[in-house]
Amino acid sequence: MITTAAISTIREHVKAWHTKGETVAFVPTMGNLHQGHITLVNEAKTRADHVVVSIFVNPMQFGPKEDLDGYPRTLEQDSEKLIAAGAELLFTPTPELIYPRGLAQQTFIEVPDIGDELCGASRPGHFRGVATIVAKLFNIVQPDMALFGRKDFQQLMIIKTMVEDLSMPIEVIGIDTIREASGLAMSSRNGYLTADEKHRAATLKRTIDDVINAVQHGQDYRQAIAQAEQQLKAAGFTPDYFELRSADTLRQANENDNHLVVIAAAYLGKARLIDNVSFSRHPK
Repeated sequence: MITTAAISTIREHVKAWHTKGETVAFVPTMGNLHQGHITLVNEAKTRADHVVVSIFVNPMQFGPKEDLDGYPRTLEQDSEKLIAAGAELLFTPTPELIYPRGLAQQTFIEVPDIGDELCGASRPGHFRGVATIVAKLFNIVQPDMALFGRKDFQQLMIIKTMVEDLSMPIEVIGIDTIREASGLAMSSRNGYLTADEKHRAATLKRTIDDVINAVQHGQDYRQAIAQAEQQLKAAGFTPDYFELRSADTLRQANENDNHLVVIAAAYLGKARLIDNVSFSRHPK
């Protein structure tokens, strides 16, 4: 695996592959890789001739009171995992390379409406940072496809919308959430949890499943969500949001929506956990 912080090196390799008619898949990450990330790399290998991965802790998507400085940086271990998984090219730029004029002077991209709700409401400017860095990375790598986990459902929808709106010739592929045996969605921020908190953290997925079961059996979803929030509080969570949305538009669900998603965020100890599950109101 070639590791580089140079944009020119990335472009040279990708251009050479494209010149030979070979396809390139891209997996952008912030590092501290877990099995969810490696699953994306493995899936990318089945879909393209070459796989490029980036590791960049993006300061633009962190708020002033968030964990930018404390975010785990584990490049050596990450590199070993990527080599074992068969990634060929690893891009590790610095903030100075990505934002040479600083964040305040950086041109940015914003996806309206869906970027302002849910995590966007709780973390103002977060999705501006996500959309901007993903667009920059897409322009640097110029892949044929890019893979993202569905755990960040809102992020995935925002990136798909950006690619469509800006006519980017990239296929954005969502891959199912990888979970621990307890059902807890794998996340770099799970490392903030104590052993007791990690045990209780699985309540989030079970609570989402309870709401889905209630909706599919005709219970009023507002009542089911109210019960879910109480269940989370009893387990020691501080809910941020817990909502039923259209899985196609991310708008508030209505009676006519059959393709739905329960999407949630909650604090537990030092960690802010997110999760979601898509489902059909009337399964076949």
